[in-house]
Amino acid sequence: MSKVSAFMADGMEEVECLAVVDMLRRGGIEVQTVSVMGRRQVVGSHQIEIGADRTFEEADFADSELLFLPGGVPGTPNLAAHEGLCGLLREFASKGKRLAAICAAPSVLGGLGLLEGKTATCYPGWEDQLAGAVYTRQGVITDGNVTTARGVGFAIDLGIELVRLLAGEEKAAALKESIQHPDC
Repeated sequence: MSKVSAFMADGMEEVECLAVVDMLRRGGIEVQTVSVMGRRQVVGSHQIEIGADRTFEEADFADSELLFLPGGVPGTPNLAAHEGLCGLLREFASKGKRLAAICAAPSVLGGLGLLEGKTATCYPGWEDQLAGAVYTRQGVITDGNVTTARGVGFAIDLGIELVRLLAGEEKAAALKESIQHPDC
């Protein structure tokens, strides 16, 4: 079974995180939510308190196939400031493992040089933070091992794309039908 680690920080966009986690779990993919705040409870950008499965220090990433970063401010800067997470993102990229980010969070990947030569998207106004990437206004784009999405309006589509990548077309199509996605 595939495993995803979804990172949470104070100031994250709650829906971006939880909609993607929900789609992945509905698609049969194991997800661990991981707080980078040194505590399991995080407070999102809309003051919603959410409990992560574990803290970064408690988590095991050995079985993870994909690392996911939700956006939001100051959630994105909080993710970018976590040295352990940045090291893990670099390690995954060097091994060709999958990375995904939405909204402002692709800037974390850009800041680490992990978007070099890739086509990527992000929330409007963050394009200059996608160092080395070719920017597109597409809602969700996968280029090699990196998947990016523009914002909260594309969170469900991002989750479905990640299910497609990790579990196949058939599983993604079944997920779309089960949630009454407009494309089915």
